[in-house]
Amino acid sequence: MAALFGGIRRWVYNIHMSTETWELLSYVVTVIGLPMAIFVFVYEKTRERNAAEQEMYRRLSDNYQEFLETALDNPDLKLFSHDPTPDLTDEQHERMLIIFSMAVSLFERAYLILYDEDLTDDQQRRWRSWDDYMREWCQREDFREHLPDLLVGEDPSFVGYITGLSEATR
Repeated sequence: MAALFGGIRRWVYNIHMSTETWELLSYVVTVIGLPMAIFVFVYEKTRERNAAEQEMYRRLSDNYQEFLETALDNPDLKLFSHDPTPDLTDEQHERMLIIFSMAVSLFERAYLILYDEDLTDDQQRRWRSWDDYMREWCQREDFREHLPDLLVGEDPSFVGYITGLSEATR
């Protein structure tokens, strides 16, 4: 019988020690584990956001490549020249306006997705490539000439941005 009471006493003592141990562990979790969990959560969210931004940039770049292929499929329009293409037929003029409209639409999408006043270095690097594309197209005289009509109904801040680029390239 004494052995039984001794076993029960040890069991009660172990429970008491376990309670102290659990209390100590709860303090460790509170002091170390919780801040670590918050750090890991924020880190993972940042990584996910960066991956999403990279994916958006990749999709926009793919769209621009498709746009360039469309421009290449129309060599008679001489779209890669800064000078206006002379003596266009009505059909050629219509195709050119459609391609210019595609460019403006793509540029607006890039502006809305990528541009912000406070960009990180990576975001700024991605944005500068689109800014360069827009500047290149704004150097084309007939693109600038049609730009006011192409910008009707577009986002006002984008209109201000690309209009500024257009005026700077004159």
